Amino acid sequence: MPHINLPQEFPGIRSLFMFRPETAAPLNALVQAMLHNPHPTLSAGERELIATYVSRLNTCKYCCNIHGAIAQHQLGNNAGIVQQVLADPETAPISNKMKALLKIAAKVQSGGKNVLPQDIELARSEGATDIEIHDAVLIAAAFCMYNRYVDGLATWQPDDPALYDKMGEQRAREGYLTLPFKVVINH
Repeated sequence: MPHINLPQEFPGIRSLFMFRPETAAPLNALVQAMLHNPHPTLSAGERELIATYVSRLNTCKYCCNIHGAIAQHQLGNNAGIVQQVLADPETAPISNKMKALLKIAAKVQSGGKNVLPQDIELARSEGATDIEIHDAVLIAAAFCMYNRYVDGLATWQPDDPALYDKMGEQRAREGYLTLPFKVVINH
């Protein structure tokens, strides 16, 4: 049960965006820039993996599931790679550069000052550029905020994986600036 009166037909952060559209616009613009807009080197799927991984570390069910579904669709409908990253990024079939960026993201999730020079050097040695390191830190920091926003107001978070898949496919295709579809579920 949400802590405040939120629109029941929108799960997770979408209900918060409907409740406060004036704060939704800049938050959606930020996530659009971070995860969906073209990037010089990181694919949308790779950026979504960072958001998914940080959301899992923060135990944010909604964000982990929705961004995992988006990542899946951005990565050629490959749910397996998302599950492998969530289980253990070190053994997942991703580049060593992505593994290093996920290590940095995990350090940011536990506290920004936990990122050490050797973490940055490892990422650089694996080919990460300054913009990739910057963006991994920004995505991780932003998702700590988004996760706490979603969970801090106890938003409705559905259990149906098919629903996340449907919403994830829409976001992967359209980005974050379009209106979400309404979900009618008795809960």
